[in-house]
Amino acid sequence: MAAPSPLRPIHGAGVTAAGTLPHVQPPITDKEMKQDTIDRTRHWKVIESEYVYRRPWLTARRERLQLPDGRIVPEYYVLDYPEWVNVIAITTEGDFVMERQYRHGAGVTCYELPCGVAEEGETPLQAAQRELEEETGYTGGEWSEVMTISANPGSMSNMTHCFLARGVEKTTSPHLDSTEELTVHLLSRDTVRHLLETNQILQALMAAPLWRYFSLMEKP
Repeated sequence: MAAPSPLRPIHGAGVTAAGTLPHVQPPITDKEMKQDTIDRTRHWKVIESEYVYRRPWLTARRERLQLPDGRIVPEYYVLDYPEWVNVIAITTEGDFVMERQYRHGAGVTCYELPCGVAEEGETPLQAAQRELEEETGYTGGEWSEVMTISANPGSMSNMTHCFLARGVEKTTSPHLDSTEELTVHLLSRDTVRHLLETNQILQALMAAPLWRYFSLMEKP
């Protein structure tokens, strides 16, 4: 049985007598789809804000908020992180520069894109170029931005800036931080696509730009 369309009323719990879902807007038009649909002007009013935890890699604040209709949210928690970056780096020979490292949160070792954190005063592009060189030793190439995404816009304040670098070359040795432990691998286009299709790119912030690259940006 085919799943019901998410744009049509679903009969059952929460449906009004008229047969429509409450608070559901009509489908957007093709013209509207071509516009920027992200509203960056509507904000909740912050009544109180305090940091409840501040460490180098985790900062959390608790806020008391007022919604546009006047309702009060007594406790809302936001995690503050610096801007994150990652890069799809492709060599002059057409190989993808990938990393493999252990991730303690999930307890797994897996393939990833070169990535890191933007330091104070850096642009996202500068941070991505620095991280690629530090972690892999690859530099140069033709750079473009793939997308800017959020890991969780409901509770995290930062964005992840994803780049594509075509034609990078190995010009130096990696110089890792004292706690970094990773290996660098050159993978073919088909291998990276296979890793995506078999759910072996676990980091969603890396899977997203890779899927976008293969679907929209890959040169024939």
